[in-house]
Amino acid sequence: MKRLLLLVISVLPLAAHCEVVSENLCFERGEGSPVKFELRTYYDETNKWHGGFVKYASSGVAIPLVLTDHQAEEVSPDMPWLATTTWTEVSHGKVSGEYEMVSQGVTVLSMTYTKKSNGRQSDFSHNWSIDFSPEKGCQWEQ
Repeated sequence: MKRLLLLVISVLPLAAHCEVVSENLCFERGEGSPVKFELRTYYDETNKWHGGFVKYASSGVAIPLVLTDHQAEEVSPDMPWLATTTWTEVSHGKVSGEYEMVSQGVTVLSMTYTKKSNGRQSDFSHNWSIDFSPEKGCQWEQ
């Protein structure tokens, strides 16, 4: 009986384990007035949950995102899949915009933000050269 109890106790932590995968990306738009933001996304494989937020360098306030669409297609057997991911921005309890990212493997091909109130679109570039830390986010040059 003691061995059975020991076995059950030793297996329980494995059953409770879940792995959350995060992705952290830094984006910017340089034309006109520069705009910079970081995108953090999270995925829990066990519970099939997605979440994320954007944080603009000018404000530092995290704006929640909800995954609304993810499509992937194989363009060639020897290439990474082409993925289009759409995140809906929720500010003060209302949908305020939408981010659409097209990527192939680790390469971000495009990032577009569409503001809901006027439909205006802004294109951003992924900046690989920006240092990132989980504590401080994207380390934009001052």
